[in-house]
Amino acid sequence: MNWNIDFISQNDFENHVAHTILYYGEKLASYDIAKFNANLIDPIKLIFDKFVYDKSWKELINSEIFRQRDKSNTNEIGYFHQRIFRYINNCRVPDNGKDGGWDIICDFPDGYEISDSEIVHTIFIEMKNKHNTMNSSSAGKTYIKMQNQLLKADDCACFLVEAIASTSQNIVWKTTVDGQKVFHSKIRRMSIDRFYEMVTGDTEAFLKICLALPNTIKGVLSKTSSNIKPPLDTVYEELQAKAVNFHKMSEDAAMTMSLYMLGFGEYLGFNKFSGFLTR
Repeated sequence: MNWNIDFISQNDFENHVAHTILYYGEKLASYDIAKFNANLIDPIKLIFDKFVYDKSWKELINSEIFRQRDKSNTNEIGYFHQRIFRYINNCRVPDNGKDGGWDIICDFPDGYEISDSEIVHTIFIEMKNKHNTMNSSSAGKTYIKMQNQLLKADDCACFLVEAIASTSQNIVWKTTVDGQKVFHSKIRRMSIDRFYEMVTGDTEAFLKICLALPNTIKGVLSKTSSNIKPPLDTVYEELQAKAVNFHKMSEDAAMTMSLYMLGFGEYLGFNKFSGFLTR
């Protein structure tokens, strides 16, 4: 593959993609019923999903396993967006909790012009996958963190960078903190394409990364696919085995009770059925 990106080497990009795929592979660990319920499932939601969407029990369980894996993988994609800047000049990606807990710190030896009258030499970045996933409390805490950083040093700015933004933008971030509308010229909201442009000087930098990604993933997978094994999930079969204990109930009712017992087994009324599941 011809490499036309000058702000990151092909080798660094392939290594970064390979690490992301490795984390994906870790999420393929097989699910048994203990792993399935490690964070306590919501049986009520699952029962609604089954009957409203007319899913079989196996489809229902497989969908929930996919949701759990996908939630973890979404976090890994967030790290993909963040950690790639380790390879880009003048950018630092601090270890978790280090350097104020910022996702990325960018240094501009010649300064970066925020506006006609404001030039800074350091920009502190909070990166989010989607801005609309931040609730008001999270947005308020992030904004206050940025305000505190500006109080510590004049020669800096703070940006909220969104991987999935509603439009390409680099604007003053206006939000609400403790019921008050707030904004500051050095606290900005930026889409990831504009962030790539800012740190590389290339207006099409993010486009180039996106175009290079499919072939890079395929190339890395061709070298590592033997290390990624399909999972052998046993949750459905384990629930079936538990449902057999409710032998006086219909199949649907017995599977429903088995699911309820995962989340509500210690609750009042439900605990009287616990003896069935130890047989």
